[in-house]
Amino acid sequence: MRAGDPGAFAELFDEHAGVVHRHAARVTGNVSVAEDVVSLTFLEAWRARARLDPEGDSVRPWLFGIATNVLRNVTRAARRHQVALGKLPPPEVVPDFAEEVVGRLHDGELVARATAALGKLRRAEREVFTLCVWAGLDYAETASALGIPVGTVRSRLSRARTRLRAWAAEPGSRVGQVAGDLGISPVESGL
Repeated sequence: MRAGDPGAFAELFDEHAGVVHRHAARVTGNVSVAEDVVSLTFLEAWRARARLDPEGDSVRPWLFGIATNVLRNVTRAARRHQVALGKLPPPEVVPDFAEEVVGRLHDGELVARATAALGKLRRAEREVFTLCVWAGLDYAETASALGIPVGTVRSRLSRARTRLRAWAAEPGSRVGQVAGDLGISPVESGL
């Protein structure tokens, strides 16, 4: 083994890897760290094979000496790692956006339904309805915004409400669902 015979070193590994692993597992309390210790122990044993006493009775004390040094290094490295992590600022709490995303999807669906319902109205009725009902403008403000008489605003809004009420009353109507999904009655929605 001292001369670098891989077969002899393989025999050494086969004979002693188990006891080194058990020792490392007991010391560290962690099986995966113990596996690393075994690997590092035998790597260092290969590097230091020339220092093995040829007159010694057993290589076990020599291997356990190497394993002990490896365990010290692993423990020291883990301690340094913990100290370094302790100097870092605590991680920011990442808010859960799931509810917001679901809400946005639901809002997007409601907007699509409302747009589809309003799409059935004539453009002039739709403009008056959205300004009076959704934007909250009064008749005079709507008339001013559209450049039409107040009476025209009243008649177009009345026609839009009548048509939307009729569509909402139809069985399975998506127009009625829009008002219901928004949590408002047809009266509150301007229907």
